[in-house]
Amino acid sequence: MNVLIVKLSSLGDVIQTMPVVADVLSAYPEAKIDWVVEESFAPLVARVQGVRHVIPIALRRWRKTWFSRTTQHERRAFKKILHATTYDVIIDCQGLIKSALVARMASLASEGLRGSFANKSEACSYEWPVKFLLKNNQTMPARIHAVARTRLLASKLLGYVPQGAPRTVFKDLPPRDPASHTIMLTHGTTRLDNEWPRHQWEDLSALLTEHQSHRILLPQSNARELDLCQSVKARIPRDAEILPRMGLPELLDVMATCHGVIGVDSGLSHLAVALNLPHVQIFSQDRAWRAGPVGSSHQVALGGTYTPSVEDVQQAWMKVETAR
Repeated sequence: MNVLIVKLSSLGDVIQTMPVVADVLSAYPEAKIDWVVEESFAPLVARVQGVRHVIPIALRRWRKTWFSRTTQHERRAFKKILHATTYDVIIDCQGLIKSALVARMASLASEGLRGSFANKSEACSYEWPVKFLLKNNQTMPARIHAVARTRLLASKLLGYVPQGAPRTVFKDLPPRDPASHTIMLTHGTTRLDNEWPRHQWEDLSALLTEHQSHRILLPQSNARELDLCQSVKARIPRDAEILPRMGLPELLDVMATCHGVIGVDSGLSHLAVALNLPHVQIFSQDRAWRAGPVGSSHQVALGGTYTPSVEDVQQAWMKVETAR
């Protein structure tokens, strides 16, 4: 059975869709799973155990030069790759017009199923024209966690019941040192309203290193994030390392060796959840119920309706690092 997942973006949403792969293979071990995703996330999706082919799409880049000769050539090449396999089930896990159109473009077996969400769920992406673009759309609860929503969609289309907690398995991870005391602080976010104040990152880092002997890793992908990293390192120069900018697969490998992660509501924090690391996720908006970690005592969400203090985060960290 050939299955196509269409989940284009963004990073956090892509990561929270990954448990669907393990679910499908648990129900149908012989299934061959392909995935259409934005080109920048393709190398990370390729690391998921059970994904046969990753089909990159460049909608974000193509929008700027839609009618250029180069873009038209790339679009034709993408369509050719998408038509190379006939799928028994095509799952639009995004529920947007753009993802539904991609799902429509793929080749479907004569008795195959192609579907998406039939309705909007609270705080989840959905565009109503999808109901007219795809058949076999599945009704979702009005309020449901993002991971559970996608798992439920796939299970309804393929006819199985999801079992257990969500699980993502990555290929070729480096071994994790059980004695590691390294914590990665995933402070960066594309949304400024998701940030946690800089002075609190500085104070937290000082507490973690001075009283708990942790070493701090600081990823950064732009000048604003680098500035915060430098501010933290100035506070604890011997115990903090600013990571160079790196691709998602390389960052996955670095994170996988860490003792745990503390971060804001961002794609990298969702990656920590997928790696099953001890994790404290700091929310600035009331969406932890939809996007926060679930089903594990060593992963917790803080905030949403309030701004967590440094003491709140430190105490939560002390609990999760001993709970695993």
